[in-house]
Amino acid sequence: MADNQSFAQDLERLEAIVRKLETGELDLDEALQLFEEGVERLRSARTRLESAEAKVKQVLTDRAGALRLQDLDG
Repeated sequence: MADNQSFAQDLERLEAIVRKLETGELDLDEALQLFEEGVERLRSARTRLESAEAKVKQVLTDRAGALRLQDLDG
């Protein structure tokens, strides 16, 4: 479902799901369906973040294998 969505699209959909669930106007089945979709989108977003973190760490690792920490502001 969310595999072909971008990280930003996952977040936008999650926000929409939360807004809809917070209204309290859904019946139990609709709320459960939206909750399940939200969990799937959250998992997808978390996986993307973990992948991005691994790539950043790989880029920052020097030839000796030591992690160089750099301030992103400077």
